[in-house]
Amino acid sequence: MQTPPEQSADLPRLLIVDDDWNIRDSLKRFFQSQGFDADVAENAVAARRKIHERAPDLVILDIMMPGEDGLSLCRSIAELKTIPIILVSAKSEEIDRIIGLEIGADDYVAKPFHPRELLARVRAVLRRLEASMSVQSGDDGKQFFEFDRWVLDIPKRRLRRDDGMVVPLSATEFQLLLVFLKNPRVVLSRERILDLTRISDSDVFDRSVDSQISRFRRKIEIDPREPKIITTVWGGGYMLDADVRRL
Repeated sequence: MQTPPEQSADLPRLLIVDDDWNIRDSLKRFFQSQGFDADVAENAVAARRKIHERAPDLVILDIMMPGEDGLSLCRSIAELKTIPIILVSAKSEEIDRIIGLEIGADDYVAKPFHPRELLARVRAVLRRLEASMSVQSGDDGKQFFEFDRWVLDIPKRRLRRDDGMVVPLSATEFQLLLVFLKNPRVVLSRERILDLTRISDSDVFDRSVDSQISRFRRKIEIDPREPKIITTVWGGGYMLDADVRRL
């Protein structure tokens, strides 16, 4: 019988959260055969314990679970940790995709799916994260962006306000903010934002960008209803209306 490759600290670490043991087991074996260090959890309580004990590089999270559902767990992970999340659900309605992206998920896969489709999405999300982290030090070795009353700590992917308050960012929020910080006072269309951040695959519609920006504004704007930092340019898209410095 074939055994999965030996796990190593160098392998990408996945956490698969699903209440169906058959799905958990089959996905774990599949991803191990593809060179991943895969772990499993049967519910939100077990998932939180696993994340605390051994933080994964990416979470594959089923939405429909008894007790606390996947959307609630996704929201709490995105608020506290910068871990990419791919949501999985038997539901395929447009509203589920919108909610999932709005609360911090990086992608969404509807059941039934082929494991290789999920593998492709996992690799795509990890590639996007790696690409975004490649700007950590830049040519000048500087690792911070300062704008308005905020400082972005690039290595830790964390926002700090001038009063000391720290705001953790989801992987997607981090990518989104980097795009704006690298293009200050430049109007970016929704299509351009999707292209630069690769928030999701081509089946995602413009509203996903609106949802992400709306959620992000609630974190950084004094009044999200009247944004002063990330402004809307009617007919054009969005713009970071602030001076930016590298520190």
